[in-house]
Amino acid sequence: MLFTGLCFVAVTALVKFLGPRIPAAEAAFLRYALGLVFLLPMLRPMLNTRFTGRLVGLFALRGVLHAGGVMLWFFAMTQIPLAELTALNYLSPVFVTIGAAVFLGEKLAIRRIAAVTVALVGAIIILRPGFREVSPGHLAMICTATVFGGSYLLAKVLADEVSPSVVVGMLSIWVTAGLAPFAAAVWVAPNLHELAILFAVACFATTGHFTMTLALRAAPIMVTQPVTFLQLVWAMLLGAAVFGESLDVWVVFGGGLILASITFITWREAVVRRRSITPITPATKV
Repeated sequence: MLFTGLCFVAVTALVKFLGPRIPAAEAAFLRYALGLVFLLPMLRPMLNTRFTGRLVGLFALRGVLHAGGVMLWFFAMTQIPLAELTALNYLSPVFVTIGAAVFLGEKLAIRRIAAVTVALVGAIIILRPGFREVSPGHLAMICTATVFGGSYLLAKVLADEVSPSVVVGMLSIWVTAGLAPFAAAVWVAPNLHELAILFAVACFATTGHFTMTLALRAAPIMVTQPVTFLQLVWAMLLGAAVFGESLDVWVVFGGGLILASITFITWREAVVRRRSITPITPATKV
């Protein structure tokens, strides 16, 4: 998850560097279309996988969700500063927590509810509605975090049933197909420089998705998610050094609240899990 965060910060920076000339839907489509070359090593495990109707349905649902989220994300990346984009993306684990309770049957205790509330307060501090304009980029990023939360939940379910290669490969196929009609509707001919940037985006993004899937398979989702909060530090440094973005103390404060809430949720998850798996004294001698 540490390496995944580095990859996704690189993706954000490259898309921001690309600029708004290429429409968001087209840029997202080209990122996935160019990334299909990475499916070659994944073909064998994909062909050897027995796809049930349930698996196909889950892959299709994740592809539809992720296609919508990627379009919104590519739009937001060209509209708002890197730090704000990264901080708002932290809401994904909050929505994962809510989704895990609603769809996976995980218990949402009062402590988790309080932590989720704190995280939402952090998001309000970042946006500061009424004190400054909440741009379409901010709204797009909130929607992105919600949709990606659903995608991450589905990734966790799928990673427990098939190999990481299959999870990443099927995501690429479904998202590329889902983005194609939207890209065709707004198509602008890209030059070689733009294609090179988007291919680099594909490299970092595909690698990030693969390492994220490995992490989700190796540990509970509440353990892996908080590591991604290091992205805020890297995003702030990169935004200041490359794009001349100023450091917004409210973004740091709001992002810190979200970080604190998810860290608390993770700590409580670890405590509960440790209690449930620690055997009683006689059992240790069996």
